[in-house]
Amino acid sequence: MQVGYFAVGIGLGSDPEVVGLTARTAEQAGFHSIWAPEHVVLLDQYTSKYPYSADGRLPMPTTQIDILDPFAALTYAAAQTSTIRLGTGICLVPERNPVVTAKEVASLDKLSGGRFDFGVGVGWLAEEFTAVGVPWERRAQRTREYLKVMKMLWTEEESEFSGEFCSFPKVRSYPKPVQSPHPPIIFGGESKPALRRVGEVGDGWFGVNVTPEAAKEHIERMQGYAEAAGRDHSQLQYSVSTGIGMPITLDEIKQFRDLGVHQIIVGGFPESADTVKGDIEKLAEQIVVPAANL
Repeated sequence: MQVGYFAVGIGLGSDPEVVGLTARTAEQAGFHSIWAPEHVVLLDQYTSKYPYSADGRLPMPTTQIDILDPFAALTYAAAQTSTIRLGTGICLVPERNPVVTAKEVASLDKLSGGRFDFGVGVGWLAEEFTAVGVPWERRAQRTREYLKVMKMLWTEEESEFSGEFCSFPKVRSYPKPVQSPHPPIIFGGESKPALRRVGEVGDGWFGVNVTPEAAKEHIERMQGYAEAAGRDHSQLQYSVSTGIGMPITLDEIKQFRDLGVHQIIVGGFPESADTVKGDIEKLAEQIVVPAANL
């Protein structure tokens, strides 16, 4: 069982020295991956419901908290590591220009030597969409179209596209990603539409606040959606977290393994630069080492 570490690039973890220390320590301690979140802006007042807390509120302050652009944070981490995988957790695809994002993904994959996992989602904060000038409505359809555009730019020598949300004449986009045909596209989300996206167009799933019982139900749904779309569901990869910063037992890890989960995501937000290295090493002793022996 592989174990990933979340998060880098947020709060104290956005300090350049801490980004590097986190990445190097996680790699040395045997973590399979590290993940960086994304928010372009946060708001003190919002009516949108955060999907991973009981009260629908972000479990962190919205004032004076640094959140790096995830591609910048992961590129910085890539430069100081050689084997650990680097994931966006998650990239807000519909808020971004797909042609520019395709370039960023390919650049990070090239600079990391093919270590990038493209974690994506449709977003949950309507007020953030307003701030960046993107309609909240039809964001799921926008996401699918944007990913289709990116796949073309990653795999074709020359591409052109005319769609509902994006159009451009014949263009060439280089570099191409190192990974073939492109970095894995890993969808976040636990709703039925989110799981359908995994089965129909994704390469994997990143579930948050998921129990083994919920994971079983979700995985079966994704496999069903993949089969209905004529895809081989055995190629899908599953990563889950029981909750960022929450403990996980060896018995739960075994249950996830038996369900076909490939990776457990653990970690949290560093509280002190002085304890980052020790905290990651302790987490590795508690989870990475026993998980590797399952």
